[in-house]
Amino acid sequence: MKIGIVGLPNVGKSTLFNAITNAGAECANYPFCTIEPNVGVVPVPDERLDELAKMYNPEKITHAVIEFVDIAGLVKGASKGEGLGNKFLSHIREVDSIVQVVRCFENPNVVHVDGNINPLRDIETINLELIFADIETLDKRLDRAKIKLKADKKVQAEIDVLEKIKSALEAGKCARTVELSEEEQDMIKDTFLLTAKPTLYIANVSEEQLQNADNDENVAKVKEYAKNEGAEVIPLCIKIEEELASLENEDKQEMLEALGLEESGLDKVIKASYDLLGLMSFLTAGEPEVRAWTIKKGTKAPQAAGKIHSDIERGFIRAEIVSYDDLIREGSMNNAKEKGLVRSEGKEYIMKDGDVVLFRFNV
Repeated sequence: MKIGIVGLPNVGKSTLFNAITNAGAECANYPFCTIEPNVGVVPVPDERLDELAKMYNPEKITHAVIEFVDIAGLVKGASKGEGLGNKFLSHIREVDSIVQVVRCFENPNVVHVDGNINPLRDIETINLELIFADIETLDKRLDRAKIKLKADKKVQAEIDVLEKIKSALEAGKCARTVELSEEEQDMIKDTFLLTAKPTLYIANVSEEQLQNADNDENVAKVKEYAKNEGAEVIPLCIKIEEELASLENEDKQEMLEALGLEESGLDKVIKASYDLLGLMSFLTAGEPEVRAWTIKKGTKAPQAAGKIHSDIERGFIRAEIVSYDDLIREGSMNNAKEKGLVRSEGKEYIMKDGDVVLFRFNV
């Protein structure tokens, strides 16, 4: 699963990528510093694994991972090929969701591509370019559908959905704001619309703004915009996050305490990005390994077993499951069994986040 980090030039997206991945992507004070996208695979923070490790003392701990892609800065006219527009749009098509970084801080030493700070204008610049690209995609699809309609009247339903989405786009709204039934979603899923991708907004603030981010005027504007499309906003001082990412755990904890923060903003971003994709983790625990496995919400037990090995899915008999909270409270699997907290679940069981599982199978 890939998440694309997007934004105008010089808003802090490559610095955010560096902090998330410690990958050292090039950062500079001029547009188009990032041309080819940088890619980093990062572990999803999960305190549950640390607690299970205390119980099992495993040889290794394996976190779920998520892939971030640092995509070139976009400018007005990208949908017509301005700047690195065509590359920018093609790279966005390849990701599953978007983290959009919005600059909310003033700094005369870091140039803004439009000359001044205006977070709403910046968001609209990016979203409008994606909207223009989507309208072009829909126009091509509508042309093809109208030709098919002559031979198959059932195609009218698809045309109606495409035109409903196009109307929203022409009104300046993203495709993700359009309410569609499951059947309608199936009709247009192969259009791969850019504005249909789930989006998380990062309000990049200064250290001073971070202390009172909830009352900051620029952050409030980003939140108001995001509210209209049901998106989450995380205020972040990306410069601080870059410093935190370079520290050892003990020093990092000291700095977080000094800043009055319980966890780093990056941890919030990674967790929110994981959730944005509709993902969750089930856990396996034993002396060889304590591990989080990534599955889509709504996954049934046999398909979850297939994440470990296809043979386990093929020969699935049952899943022995205890919730993480119950296991930690009881202190051991044996204690949990004695209390009747370990359940035997069959093929129709829908996995829950934090299920600690032992799969029984026979091949």
